[in-house]
Amino acid sequence: MTNLWTRCNNCQRILYKEDILDNLSVCPACAFHFRLSASEWLALLYDDARFDITDHDILPRDPLHFVDSQPYHKRLADNQRKTSLPEAVVNGLGMIGGIRTAISALDFAFMGGSMGSVVGEKITRAAERAMAEKIPFIIISCSGGARMQEGALSLMQMAKTCAALGRLEQAGLPFISVLADPTTGGVTASFAMLGDLNIAEPNALIGFAGPRVIEQTIKEKLPKGFQRSEFLLSHGMIDDVVPRKNLKAYLVRALRLFLNKSA
Repeated sequence: MTNLWTRCNNCQRILYKEDILDNLSVCPACAFHFRLSASEWLALLYDDARFDITDHDILPRDPLHFVDSQPYHKRLADNQRKTSLPEAVVNGLGMIGGIRTAISALDFAFMGGSMGSVVGEKITRAAERAMAEKIPFIIISCSGGARMQEGALSLMQMAKTCAALGRLEQAGLPFISVLADPTTGGVTASFAMLGDLNIAEPNALIGFAGPRVIEQTIKEKLPKGFQRSEFLLSHGMIDDVVPRKNLKAYLVRALRLFLNKSA
């Protein structure tokens, strides 16, 4: 019986889990948006929750033999076992509102959705596949940023993914970036903010560095909630804030506009 209930991280109410799941993992009391896994994102957005997973066989390595509180290769194995994923991103292909679309969805449960060399490679391949098939591309970002255990190799993925999106733009194909909570660090500083349309979930944490680091750097007190999606929208940093229940319809409308397709 203990698995039937959970506490909302925002309003602290004890809620019946089925009520949250029936509401797209949004708190029915305060509209707090719980995190979705990559597979849940794909099932939510693709028509009839039907899609093909691509690039599933690309596996991360430990080129630096990195060790912090534990060896990196062990940390990878632990996360692969915990999430049943090979890495922190899942690439999907399917139909959204009848429009064939490629999606890369980051999964925060795998090492905080951090971007290592395989994540960058898979996002790049998804963008290249969209170019080859002449279809739109969507990235769902939910990440703490670049993965420190791969050092410069992870930082190189920022340029790599941006270059792939640049080629997608030159091909005249739309790229929509969806920012979930959190989207931070090197992910924000690269592909997450390069969409033809950058949209965020309500109250999502979006930024590069943490508030303390920024305050210490600029020597000023920052306004409350300055890294939340609503603040960023009011200051022109993103294009819209869209509740989860409206997201698919919003994306379908945007894709039809970009592709000049009628309903």
